[in-house]
Amino acid sequence: MARGGGQGTGARRLPGHIAQKIHARLERHFPEKRLFLRTESETRFIRLTPARQLLAWSGAGALVAWSIVATAFLLIDTIGSGNLRDQAQREQLLYEARLNELSAERDARAAEARNAQERFNVALRQVSAMQLELLKSEDRLREMEQGIEAVQATLRRTMKERDEARAEAARLMAELRGENTGEPLPAASAEDTAATVDFLMSALADTAAQRDAIAEEARKASELVAELEMEQKLLYEKNDRIFSQLEDAVSLSLEPLDKMFRAAGLPTEQILDTVRRGYSGQGGPLMPLTFSTRGEEPDPDSIRANAILQRLDLLNLYRIAAEKVPLVLPLKSPYRLTSPYGPRWGKLHEGLDMAAPYGTPIYAPADGVVVFAGWSNGYGRLTKIRHEFGIETRYAHQAKIRVKVGQRVSRGERIGDMGSSGRSTGSHVHYEIRVNGKSTNPMKFIKAGRNVF
Repeated sequence: MARGGGQGTGARRLPGHIAQKIHARLERHFPEKRLFLRTESETRFIRLTPARQLLAWSGAGALVAWSIVATAFLLIDTIGSGNLRDQAQREQLLYEARLNELSAERDARAAEARNAQERFNVALRQVSAMQLELLKSEDRLREMEQGIEAVQATLRRTMKERDEARAEAARLMAELRGENTGEPLPAASAEDTAATVDFLMSALADTAAQRDAIAEEARKASELVAELEMEQKLLYEKNDRIFSQLEDAVSLSLEPLDKMFRAAGLPTEQILDTVRRGYSGQGGPLMPLTFSTRGEEPDPDSIRANAILQRLDLLNLYRIAAEKVPLVLPLKSPYRLTSPYGPRWGKLHEGLDMAAPYGTPIYAPADGVVVFAGWSNGYGRLTKIRHEFGIETRYAHQAKIRVKVGQRVSRGERIGDMGSSGRSTGSHVHYEIRVNGKSTNPMKFIKAGRNVF
């Protein structure tokens, strides 16, 4: 290298003394240099003017400054991403804790429903026992009434015979005294008459004793009837308390079920009619109870009992319908809701995306029949289940399908494994509910079933 004192190319472009001043200042910091390039045949050199050196140093400084700024932005982004990941993990932990609470609450509601069903069974057994006791009481009361009537008839007959015996005794005594003829009777006739009178007096005494015994039996029968009437009154009061408890329990059990179906937007009356027609042999109307054996009109207790049985039948219909409607989640393991139902990227997202580890079991949320099980563009491995009342559920992006077309599945039966097949960014299940061919928000069904299942 060598230094030179000539003016640079950039300086020659500026006019007059301004260019000279700029060139002089540049010469102080960036004196002109020459870079020699020597080969075997010739020697060449490159002039590095102050302007070129300034331009090179400026470029190098800009590059260093850009590197520093880019590094700083990269560090800031890395720190921010770490905070976002931590926040996402915290939110996931909170969501899983809430999901566990909801699962525990669902299990508690299911236990309460089972306990209520057991109480219903116990109450029904109590009602049956009460009816048997009432029937036995009516039989005993009817037998006692018949016995009292027989005793009264015997007493009336005995009293009539007593009066006749008294009249006959009086007549005979009159004959003994000769009141009828005014003449004394022969000795033999008098002896016969005296014997007859003694016989009649003895018979009269026996009749009086029988009358007193029958009267005592009638008094005891009256006391027994009074006791039976009191016992029957107590049984009626106990029966009334049992009926009241049954009515309250049935009302408390029916109300959440009715709210559940209405919250899901389902036609409750139509669903119940459909279940009633399909289960007329098992879940249809029950036969009314009859408490009297005399062919009389039903009493108020019979009417109340029939009303309770009708509401219990309605509860049974609700229970059957709940088994056929997808009111629970298709997952039993913790999951993360990555995409809700609604608009997404300018289109309608027609289901719920629930993410969990690869291979997480997927379960049928209700009874139904598999109508599709295979590969579908976009959905990947897809399963469709047709339920009652025009409802269809879909499960997309599965890793493995565990059911076949035409197979009948029950609520809680495993139908597949979670995966990432089709258009998917990670392991999750796309869950859809369609009613009469139109998509609906699955959360309506899930929220409706939370208070019951």
